[in-house]
Amino acid sequence: METLRERKKQRTRDALLRAALELFTTRGYEATTVDDIAAAVDVSQRTFFRYFASKEEAAFAVQEMTEAHFVEAVRARPPHEAPMQALRQAVIEGWDGLSEAVSAVVPVELYLRMYRLIESTPVLLAAHLRRSMEVEERIARILAEREGVDVRTDPRPRLVVAVFAGVIRVTERQWSTGEDMGVAAIRELTARYLDQVGPSLAEDWRAR
Repeated sequence: METLRERKKQRTRDALLRAALELFTTRGYEATTVDDIAAAVDVSQRTFFRYFASKEEAAFAVQEMTEAHFVEAVRARPPHEAPMQALRQAVIEGWDGLSEAVSAVVPVELYLRMYRLIESTPVLLAAHLRRSMEVEERIARILAEREGVDVRTDPRPRLVVAVFAGVIRVTERQWSTGEDMGVAAIRELTARYLDQVGPSLAEDWRAR
């Protein structure tokens, strides 16, 4: 059972995270300092660093949570699904369940505003792409394991993940410049673009 001390620490972390995202999305990431974030919650800079190693860690904290959910969702997909279908369903169902997971930490609307800020801030976009590569490698290894192939010698796990990631990048760019910034809009774009991926990668590898 969670103790009072643990609940207090979680509330402090959540308050710092929400303050950071609010400041990043209103003032700009580079214009916001750690001192600004700490002051917004009426705590010291030292307290901020107890919870986050840097501004960047705070900026990606919610996204890291959603990425972890996605990785586990891929791992949990039914074994009869073809690799691309498993990825598609994991991401689409992930958007369906986004509100509940994210709103436990910050408002979904704030998370989506931060999502857009990442796309328009070069230093954050570079970090996002670096982080995405690490997630893609984890996903490729999960696909290789579930399909019974060796990721070191069979290029298909990394190839299908690269195609999937490319579609997601196009989706993110398109959504971030559009007028509708809701969850339904990015979910619909994701599904529509993934449905245009050719059958050579969407088919069941084990059927051949």
